[in-house]
Amino acid sequence: MTMTGVHSQEPFRLSMLLYDTRYRSITIQIIALIAVLTFFGWIVSNTIANLQALGKDFNFGFLGQRAGYDISQTLIPYTNNSTHGRAAIVGILNTLLVAFLGCVTATVIGVMMGVLRLSSNWLVARLASVYVEMFRNVPVLLWILAIMAIVTETFPAPAAFRGDDPAASMLFGGIALTNRGAYVPWPIFGPGWQVVLGVFIASLIAIVLFRRYAHQRQEATGQALPVFWISLALFVLPALLVDAVLGAITFEVPELQRFNFQGGGFLDTSLIALWFALALYTGAFIAEIVRGGIQAISRGQSEAASALGLRPNRVMRLVVLPQALRVIIPPLISQFLNLTKNSSLAIVVGYADVRATLGGITMNQTGRELECMLLMMGFYLLVSLAISSFMNWYNSSVALKER
Repeated sequence: MTMTGVHSQEPFRLSMLLYDTRYRSITIQIIALIAVLTFFGWIVSNTIANLQALGKDFNFGFLGQRAGYDISQTLIPYTNNSTHGRAAIVGILNTLLVAFLGCVTATVIGVMMGVLRLSSNWLVARLASVYVEMFRNVPVLLWILAIMAIVTETFPAPAAFRGDDPAASMLFGGIALTNRGAYVPWPIFGPGWQVVLGVFIASLIAIVLFRRYAHQRQEATGQALPVFWISLALFVLPALLVDAVLGAITFEVPELQRFNFQGGGFLDTSLIALWFALALYTGAFIAEIVRGGIQAISRGQSEAASALGLRPNRVMRLVVLPQALRVIIPPLISQFLNLTKNSSLAIVVGYADVRATLGGITMNQTGRELECMLLMMGFYLLVSLAISSFMNWYNSSVALKER
């Protein structure tokens, strides 16, 4: 106690910043921070000097200039008279669209194939293995080009829908798959659509509350409710009934005109090829992650569940997969991030994502390479951080909670 008191009353000296453990870690961090700031300051100063030597400045005023080029696949209104900023937004939305569709589809495919690889049926397990090995051992760029070629060469031209060719027929009475893309029914929002949206949001809240109640009831009494079917009914029926009464949302069906389909929604061939190529490629990796996660669970868990009389599908859904999620989710995050970044390969099939608009045509027309690259880097960084944050939150929600 006496030595500690003497040490604490020792007068401060500059040498203590290096030799005293109370101050040394702070000193090292300050020196490292100064070095990093100096390095970035040198990069910024050198960049400004090089831009001045080239007669350029650093500004984002080019985003307000006329773009002057067309984009076939758009989620918001756009013409060639729109600005480069709006073209960049169109590219961002297209990137988010293909990333969302790809992640959802790849997850479904990966979970299904990962489970099938563990099937006791020899043929089913071998077919799943062939899929995994075939897709994950060939570069994704080749799969994008291959699926693009299959789509353009296999699907009929719009004009073929005038004849009696059975391959050129509308699916479900409103979907036309052509070599130019897919024409699908598209919703038209009329008066009262806000009420339908409000009912749908209320249905989602009701599903969450019901699933929580069903879980608590099962924990207390051991009686299981048909959660899936009731949740599905809550998801679909209330909004459909309200829309049937109000007639707020109608669907415009594409119709064949002289040379092409008009009306409805349009999914470009490049979007379809990129979507399925990324989904099938990433799904192969997810399948291996799912297989490894399932095999990490002790066989005693499934044997005990089977001994209680649970069917194999319920054993997998209620016992094995919930425990395997704790192993599956961390590497799954990386696959979602890889799929999102691999969407930048869209330029090889002409899909107008942010790489093709902001980092392609806009950059070439305006000569603003630095500004465009910084905007693209910032966009991919924000999207990646958002995906990581959401998946990490979900991972913490399924993690084991100690009492």
